[in-house]
Amino acid sequence: MASTQKSVLGTWKIRCIFHFIVAFLLIAFVVASLYSMGGNKLFLEQQMTPTDSTQFCDFFSGKWIYDNISYPLYKEKQCSFVEDAFACEKYGRKDLEYQKWRWQPHDCDLPRFNATALMEKLRGKKLVFVGDSLSRNQFGSMLCLIEPSIPPSSSKSLILKGNSFIFNFTLYIQFFIICFAMVICNDLDFLVKSMKDYNATIEFYWSPYLVESNCDEILNHRIRDRIINIKAIEKHSRLWTDADILIFDSFAWWLQPKATLLWGSFGSSDAIYKEVRMRPRFFEMALNTWSDWLEIHINRTRTKLFFMSLSPYHPLGEDWGKDRGQNCYNETEPILKKSHWGSSTDRGMMQIVESVINELEMRGLKVQYLNITQMSDYRKDAHPSIYREFWMNITEAQLANPASYSDCGHWCLPGVPDVWNVILYSYIMHS
Repeated sequence: MASTQKSVLGTWKIRCIFHFIVAFLLIAFVVASLYSMGGNKLFLEQQMTPTDSTQFCDFFSGKWIYDNISYPLYKEKQCSFVEDAFACEKYGRKDLEYQKWRWQPHDCDLPRFNATALMEKLRGKKLVFVGDSLSRNQFGSMLCLIEPSIPPSSSKSLILKGNSFIFNFTLYIQFFIICFAMVICNDLDFLVKSMKDYNATIEFYWSPYLVESNCDEILNHRIRDRIINIKAIEKHSRLWTDADILIFDSFAWWLQPKATLLWGSFGSSDAIYKEVRMRPRFFEMALNTWSDWLEIHINRTRTKLFFMSLSPYHPLGEDWGKDRGQNCYNETEPILKKSHWGSSTDRGMMQIVESVINELEMRGLKVQYLNITQMSDYRKDAHPSIYREFWMNITEAQLANPASYSDCGHWCLPGVPDVWNVILYSYIMHS
């Protein structure tokens, strides 16, 4: 009997020592993870997050200030998610001053972007950017902003699935006392499950018209004869219903001179096709299809909705005093003229979006409109121009005239979309 008690006591001591060692190693692992999040300081120090006062500030009225101390918010070469269409430094741009301009609202300061706070806010949630390549531009910016705060011990992945690029990260971080308690209580299964509850997803969904079209393939959408199914959205929208945060954008593809509208279903024998010159009313019809779906299907208590305003492009150098035929190519500074509006910035389309959003609010559904148009309109210097990967072959004639093939619509990263995301971050943190 005494021998049995000594054996049990010895086994218990061994188990205690084992559990203590496991707990010690686990705590050391957690400490190492915390330390790796931006060098300890980012995670452990009190960070500046949006205060109650910032929600009453007009973030969209202000000016650009040169700031080579706090900007850029990340380095292009250190971000794993900068696509070649936006990687200006990689493709030969030597002047990097475009990265060092900070947006300063007139009546307040933008909050400091706190990736750790945002990831905590996104715990167990799904954030989706929906739209065209400008949404994809913003999506890439968001991933670059949060990547430095994701410790190497975390699981992260970026996959292509259907119409989406999906970024998923799981942070293996828990409070020390919980970790210690779970090990001592010998409930390792519960510990493993609890360590994985930080799961969050950030996604880009390709849908340039919001409604259905023959350009909906994320990797194969460069179609000359575009067909828009103006009344159909379900193919896309059924994949948005589980999102907690939706950020929409749809302007650029509506600026084409003409398209074919479809009533009915693709391939149906009774479908009606009509080639039309693009008009604002067709844009409004598509937005009404979108808003009707939102009103019926969105969970008002769960899903937060945002719409990004028109992202301006800079095709006409005359707008800022250059000769005819010039554009954003070789521009190195913002437009400093107060209240500048480019002649190609379609305010009529913006008013249509604002009207549809206001009507939705009257029907009880809030969509936050983030009016980034004018603040971005100053930034003629921040486009890729010729410094990007192009999907088409550049001819000798084009090479002789770089302005002829310059991309004056998308944005270099780091750059303007980072500021959009800092503003979006502020709204998300207040939601």
